[in-house]
Amino acid sequence: MRCWCVVPAAGHGKRFGSEMPKQYMPLAGQPLLVRTLERLAAHVRIAGLMVVLAPGDGLWPAIGHIDGKPVSTATGGAERADSVLAGLRALPDDVGEHDFVLVHDAARPCVRATDIDRLIEVAGRAEGGLLGAPLRDTLKRADPQGQCIGTESREARWRAFTPQMFRRGALTGALQAALEQGIAITDEAMAMERSGIQPVLVEGAEDNIKVTTRADLALAAFLLSRTA
Repeated sequence: MRCWCVVPAAGHGKRFGSEMPKQYMPLAGQPLLVRTLERLAAHVRIAGLMVVLAPGDGLWPAIGHIDGKPVSTATGGAERADSVLAGLRALPDDVGEHDFVLVHDAARPCVRATDIDRLIEVAGRAEGGLLGAPLRDTLKRADPQGQCIGTESREARWRAFTPQMFRRGALTGALQAALEQGIAITDEAMAMERSGIQPVLVEGAEDNIKVTTRADLALAAFLLSRTA
């Protein structure tokens, strides 16, 4: 199985604290987004990349191919769900409604090839799934003042990563339904859960970090030199 991968990159990353959108901040000599695309394109089972950009994005370097894989673009919207939906609709015609598609965060440049392999193998035998990792730390509940008011069970709790993998048609329908209902969708698995699908959780490496702060960017540079 070979899959196209939708990469939503229309956000600004407000928590990063930069005038430049975080996906264009330099990482090991290239924009963070480009490093993520390079990592994805290097995988033999990824057929092409659909990058979803903000309207009027003047920083995109107009890349057409990486490692011989086609790189296409679409224009996203205000929320992640809008952008992923736009990317799904812009995929080539030869990507069928029942074909699996990956969705990966632009700010996760360190995903491991072995984890993508495992996701495709496991989720491809079901109706889709996502990379993640079980919670290992003690989980606290806080009040508005930042004081602990309880300890939550971590049993059966997972952190959700990307890529996430679902059939093109099913994911398109799930995202469209959530948007029409005014539901704030935080990831693709949430949309699928609402449609009645139970995505498979596939454990992946915890160094598949999402760059959110400047410290994360430095950590990603360190990890990139040591993971494949």
